[in-house]
Amino acid sequence: MSNTSAQNSTSQTQNISSNQQCLNFVASTMMNGSGKFLAVISAYILSRVVHQVLRPLSQPYITSDLLIGLFLGSLPPVRESFATQLILTLENIVDFGMICYLFVLGLEMDPYVVLKSPTRHAMVAYAGTLSTFIIACSVTPWLHYYNAKNAKIVTFTISLSVSLSGSGSHILTRLITSLKIGKSDIGKLGIGAGVHSDMITMFFLSIGFVFYPMGMGMGMGMGENQNPSLNHRAKEIVKMGAVLLFQTIVAAKFSPVFMNWVNNENPEGKPLKGSHLVLSMAYMALICAPAPFYGYNPFMSAFMAGLFLPSEGRISKWAISKINYLLSTVFYPLFFFWVGLKVNFKEFKAGDAGSWARFFVLLSITTVGKIAGTVMCGLMLGYHWPELVALALLLTAKGHFHIYFSIFALRKEHIDMTTCISMVIVVFLTIVHTPFVVKHIIERARKRVPIHRMALQWLDPSNELRILLCLHGTHNVPSAINLMEISRGPPQPGLSVFVTDMVELTDQIAATLVQGEGVDSVTVTDESVTEMRDQVTHAFQAYIDENGAGITLSRMIALSTFNGMAQDLSALGEDLMTSLILLPFHKRLNADGTLDGGHPGFRYVNRK
Repeated sequence: MSNTSAQNSTSQTQNISSNQQCLNFVASTMMNGSGKFLAVISAYILSRVVHQVLRPLSQPYITSDLLIGLFLGSLPPVRESFATQLILTLENIVDFGMICYLFVLGLEMDPYVVLKSPTRHAMVAYAGTLSTFIIACSVTPWLHYYNAKNAKIVTFTISLSVSLSGSGSHILTRLITSLKIGKSDIGKLGIGAGVHSDMITMFFLSIGFVFYPMGMGMGMGMGENQNPSLNHRAKEIVKMGAVLLFQTIVAAKFSPVFMNWVNNENPEGKPLKGSHLVLSMAYMALICAPAPFYGYNPFMSAFMAGLFLPSEGRISKWAISKINYLLSTVFYPLFFFWVGLKVNFKEFKAGDAGSWARFFVLLSITTVGKIAGTVMCGLMLGYHWPELVALALLLTAKGHFHIYFSIFALRKEHIDMTTCISMVIVVFLTIVHTPFVVKHIIERARKRVPIHRMALQWLDPSNELRILLCLHGTHNVPSAINLMEISRGPPQPGLSVFVTDMVELTDQIAATLVQGEGVDSVTVTDESVTEMRDQVTHAFQAYIDENGAGITLSRMIALSTFNGMAQDLSALGEDLMTSLILLPFHKRLNADGTLDGGHPGFRYVNRK
């Protein structure tokens, strides 16, 4: 009996011990999980807070995202809590997000402009890209940026030089648009040159991967063979080249037939059919898939597929707006948090003079190369050199892919941590100065523009009256038409009315901006905005058709944050040479005759 009771007590003790260990494991896992969740959520929240702090400096979101990502990733508790398995999961998420990024980047570009006679912004882009590439190829091999054990000097030098020669067209377009110089000559030149530079460098990287399947010197391929025979390498080149060519032909020639059919079945003004939407997304994914099955890089495959898919049409614009919105709200903060985890500043060799030399040489190549090529080409085209220097500084801006490029090189051990950190900081420095360059362009332009007396009392009665008539929405249309009727006067000299929609620039609307051609550098594709604008246009056009003799109607949009909308409306009125700017009251009339609480944002604009 004593032995049996002893065994029972021992068994109970072991059970209690195992239960306690299980509880401790569960509690530890839950604590670690909550800590990881808190770290990721902090990246999202803090990036938005820092962006609001940096808003007076007009810094883009990438600045705050990168700062917060590097800060959180450098904290020891955060770095230690993310084990190898979690880092691998995070890397897979980032890889998928970067595929989506490159797909929509290509989808926003037009590859056929290369076949046309080069425009001015194309020639400026080619000159800046070529000069930077030549300088980078001449200098970087002597400074040993690469790891000789895992990278070849020729492929690494070419890939690094092409990367330094490019521009972050997404960043540049958003910045120029948000600072309201997109319709100016320098703004259109900057956006066009940035897109050309980005497209050409990405295209060469995509083609280069066929001939150097080890990831353009970066080891980005799948199933790499470090020492392939010449015969095997030739077969791989032919196989990948043939598959990529087939994928490109399908995307360029057969995709328009399918996309046009879907667009015709889903005309503007009607909701998209779910079955057609799913079918279109599946088709886009299928177009990106063939080349990676044969060893081609999935990132470059996504870019090439997007590049040759039709960018016009409702489905393409829907895909661009939705993917951009998901990238800006979900992917970018997580991406830079991953960058912070991969970059370890403790391993930076600050005491080595060679580390600083390589850092400053990278920064100098990016800056001097762009300035040299842009200024030389621009002077031959008749531009002034101060504007060309400013344009070149804008074109030095890099983007998300360039940071990803650096981290991927570190993952494949083709560069060390010091070089990776230098490349990330160089990308950051090429972005952070761009708002100040744009503001300098604006100040310089305003000093050179003559002052016009455009107040109502200075108006010559023999000239037409030009009015900037602003609206919040369709509810302002009846009162606006009444104002037009009161102010119209005789048919000669007439009345010119610029009906302007006041739209707040939110993150969701900013993600729907699509680059266009001509005077309008970007187009808003958000359905709520486009539907509202169509209704307003139809209402005014109906009035003009009935009794609009002597009235010239034009449609404008003031797309800005409430903090800068008053200044943008003033600048728009000045550009249009209007004598009167009319703003609607911030409160709306209820059905019972009372006024509602009003919109605080529009009230702020009216007070300014």
